[in-house]
Amino acid sequence: MFTKAIFALLLCIVGLSAHAQSVLVSGLVTDKLTKQPIPGVGITVKGTTSGTATDANGRYSFSTSQKAPFTLVISFVGYTSVEREITGNTNGITTELEPTAILGQEVVISASRTPERILESPVTIERIGASAIKELPGASFYDAITNLKGVEASTQSLTFKSINTRGFNSNGNTRFNQFIDGMDNQAPGLNFSVGNIIGLSELDVDNVELLPGASSALYGAGGINGTLLMTSKNPFKYPGASFQFKTGVNHVNDDNSAVQQFNQLDVRVAKAWNRFGFKATFSYLQAKDWYGSDARNFDRINNTVIPGDRLSDPNYDGVNVYGDEVSQNMRNLVQGSIEPAVRAGILAASGGAFNPKTVLDNVPAGASYATYLSTINGLPIPAALKQAASTQYLPFYFGLKNPSVLPNQAISRDGYDEVNLVDYNTKSLKTSGSLNYKITSTIEAIAQLTWGSGTSVYTGTDRYSLRNFSIGQYKLELKGEDFFLRGYTTQERSGDSYISSILGVSINEVSSPNSTWFPAYIGNYIGARLANQTPEASHGIARTAANKTGRGRFLPGSAEFENAKRQIMNTNISATSINATDPSKSVYGARFDDKSNLYHYEGMYNFTNVLNNVVEFQVGASSRLYQLRSGGTIFDDIGKDLNINEYGAFAQLGKKLFNEKFKLTLAGRYDKSTNFEGRFTPRVTGVLTVAQNNNIRVSYQTGYRNPTTQNQYIDLSVLGGATRLIGGLPGSIEKYELYSRPGVLRKNYIAYLASAAASPTNTGDASLLVPYTFDPKGLRPESVKSYELGYKGLISKQLLVDAYGYYNTYKDFITAVTLFRDGSTFSIPVNAEGNVDTYGAALGLDYLLGKYTLSGNVSYNEIGDLPNDYDNDFNTPKIRYNLGLANREIIKNLGFNVQYRWQDKYYWFSSFAAGNVPAFSTFDAQVNLKIPSVNSMVKIGGANILNKYYVTSFGNPAVGALYYIAYTFNP
Repeated sequence: MFTKAIFALLLCIVGLSAHAQSVLVSGLVTDKLTKQPIPGVGITVKGTTSGTATDANGRYSFSTSQKAPFTLVISFVGYTSVEREITGNTNGITTELEPTAILGQEVVISASRTPERILESPVTIERIGASAIKELPGASFYDAITNLKGVEASTQSLTFKSINTRGFNSNGNTRFNQFIDGMDNQAPGLNFSVGNIIGLSELDVDNVELLPGASSALYGAGGINGTLLMTSKNPFKYPGASFQFKTGVNHVNDDNSAVQQFNQLDVRVAKAWNRFGFKATFSYLQAKDWYGSDARNFDRINNTVIPGDRLSDPNYDGVNVYGDEVSQNMRNLVQGSIEPAVRAGILAASGGAFNPKTVLDNVPAGASYATYLSTINGLPIPAALKQAASTQYLPFYFGLKNPSVLPNQAISRDGYDEVNLVDYNTKSLKTSGSLNYKITSTIEAIAQLTWGSGTSVYTGTDRYSLRNFSIGQYKLELKGEDFFLRGYTTQERSGDSYISSILGVSINEVSSPNSTWFPAYIGNYIGARLANQTPEASHGIARTAANKTGRGRFLPGSAEFENAKRQIMNTNISATSINATDPSKSVYGARFDDKSNLYHYEGMYNFTNVLNNVVEFQVGASSRLYQLRSGGTIFDDIGKDLNINEYGAFAQLGKKLFNEKFKLTLAGRYDKSTNFEGRFTPRVTGVLTVAQNNNIRVSYQTGYRNPTTQNQYIDLSVLGGATRLIGGLPGSIEKYELYSRPGVLRKNYIAYLASAAASPTNTGDASLLVPYTFDPKGLRPESVKSYELGYKGLISKQLLVDAYGYYNTYKDFITAVTLFRDGSTFSIPVNAEGNVDTYGAALGLDYLLGKYTLSGNVSYNEIGDLPNDYDNDFNTPKIRYNLGLANREIIKNLGFNVQYRWQDKYYWFSSFAAGNVPAFSTFDAQVNLKIPSVNSMVKIGGANILNKYYVTSFGNPAVGALYYIAYTFNP
């Protein structure tokens, strides 16, 4: 049915385009000084969306329904824009552009889904064009996005960076949309935007447009905090062959590694004939990733850093150490153990010092049993228990009553450093290609594929080693000057990816099962204490002895370790099977096997030209299908298919009023998802021209996002099995009986543990274990109302000012609760009660001083009062700023670009870890030499050139300098 509707819409679109009487406009654009043709120049009919861009030979042609007279606007970054009045002949129009640096003249599309000058945008928008991308100082164009106003980033690895705006930053940011050529590049199963692990080659980037804030009215669910649109180069506009080789080093003065080499090769080939064009790109990167090496002690119950290390804290749990998440309380294990094997193991490990028979055999002649015991620790033993000695109860009673022998102390297993578990051999292979056919001068058909594979590290609720991970995106599109119709699919394959903490825990289990290790530890500790060893020495003796049980602790790099690691990391999580009778027959897996897919169809028509530009009017619709297929390694999908359908439609109406001094735009969108009620998201914007090139904008926008696919259906054990993530839909909650046997919140559980620790009998106050009650309305989509006031103006053609302030109110904010029950921990997505308010402002300045461009921006973000029981994951510094200085030609053919970035300290909260992130600053710089004789450029530069290691978010690796030299042919 939907396919038929799309086909009918296609016929209507082509019919409308063909029916409108059109005028052919053609011409040539050259450089006034060199007389050489200029490719990529924008040509538009003033006041309309009709237009095109020049080809490699500086020529252009397009059709428009406008009748003469009309005005052509001819513009290109780095040249003075020209307006040509067309009164007669529309063919063979020759125009010369004068090189200059004019600010604010870029044409953007994403703000209103129609071409407009960036100065006239109704909402805040940032843009990086193709000419700027060539001269950015960072290691990649994607890294340079962090220099835009109001942008924050979470760097999880060398090739994995999550972009965000306006607060609530996260490692896998699901409040921020990313599109490449109109395709959503969020992984449908793993739920993170893949950033530029798998994306555009730098040689193929035409432009990047960033919309901070809500954008659901035009772009649908998601993008509640912002939308990033990356557009590749069209072969008709950018034909030719080019390549770039970049090499460099990182890990300079790194305590974790020697200096490592970085290599990247990019190739692009494109060709255009009269109607047919094609392009192909290839990019390959190879480097050594940044190390996650935070060994600070982390308390996962209280979610905070605490003092201590492995030597001083028996319950040590390092932030980037895995396997040590498995922990048991010594006294609770003894007290709660009813299995004879566990008690027998403890008794045996004590070396006989705690064996009841040994105690009775050594009673001195003439001494009473109780008197003898009291000589050991001064504790009287009830006479009724004398006869119980043979049942092996007395020793446990004795120990529980004597904290000096059996303390109320949690102990953890020895873990493995992240470097021993995670694959740091970063690789990224990206390929793309398209076949383009011009049906008419303004209607183009495109078949496009983008495929990439890589090895990287991602931080979610755990540290995930993404090995041979791949995503393919395949698109068919028909577009014209007033419409587009596209369908694409995203095919995600997790490859050999696995969870690091599960791997660490499983290696421990293979070497010595918990059922053997913990009793051995406790028994040896008791034996050492009864032999008058200090508590510290006793813990050391106990750990050494426990690590010798079973096959003995596997040391990193040993054959036993590598064999176990290889076996576990290549076995699916869902294949894990514990054999309590014979642990040697147990199977352990840490690999996830995700093969989820997304199918997306959408179309839009702009009726503005049909309506003779009386008003601007656009309509669009879309349909999505998520197919979740993880084989039980991420989702609760063993033996069943999980599908999610989403539908949506939008309309937008704009009109210039008061002698075209004020433009009012109204937009609205309705969306419906399988598991949730439909949502309507309106948008109202206004742009007031107060002087030429000076505009004040005001907007009311709404946004919403559905709970992610994982929010709905995840069923996954993480953090070494210490926590199970489950979906927030009723079926998932019922599966673990959390309605009938509810858990308790973290704060209640902490209070209970504190009361138990203060009790001489180790008995907690049961009244503190308040059962958690789920919201009867169930899990719901999250929404935001966003108010913004801004100004953008060009002063004396030398100073561009952009300022804004915003206020956001979130409703049904999707957060998570951690519930404790019967020794198990569950993390479940829920909606926060009440509203969450945030606000902020930003100021950006760009100033031309001769050939120099000075730029700077500062942004401020703050969160208001929080609802009860809400964990603050705003994860955003209050203040950050960027400063830049550039000159494209300081002397002939020699240019440079320097960028400085600073952000304040702040607190980071996530399901992986929480803690303070120190303030940091970075310098990025490059110097480039253009070699016109061979159409090439050499660039020498670096990111974080002062090599001050920093972290962007708690638990992620420290990032140092990356120095490079690059050679580019035909940039």
